[in-house]
Amino acid sequence: LLRLRAAGRTVLPHVGELANMSTQAAGGTLQNYNNELVTCIEELREKREELNRSIASDEEEKAKIQNDLRILTERLSRINDNLAKKIASRTEYDKTITETEAAYSKILESSQTLLHVLKRESVNLTKKKQASS
Repeated sequence: LLRLRAAGRTVLPHVGELANMSTQAAGGTLQNYNNELVTCIEELREKREELNRSIASDEEEKAKIQNDLRILTERLSRINDNLAKKIASRTEYDKTITETEAAYSKILESSQTLLHVLKRESVNLTKKKQASS
């Protein structure tokens, strides 16, 4: 009746305008206001409920991601522990290989020296045998 729509919103009449209306018209206008108010409250509740569902969904996703993160963090920790043990073992292998190669090298040097001494002694024995014959 006396409402105007301006830029998408309802402009309500002033109290003085309501006083000039008949009781029946004023009652009808108040009923319309009441209906609109109830409709607005219902729309607000629907929007709130929609927002509440969105929040619940986001909280559920957040909980899932936090659980996944916890699982991945535990897994990363186990992998880091295993990796540290394997690296320590590899270091021990490297040390053992280096020591073994050094010892083997000394054995080879000793073998060469022994072979050289044996050849020299063999030659000397052969010379002595020939000299005595």
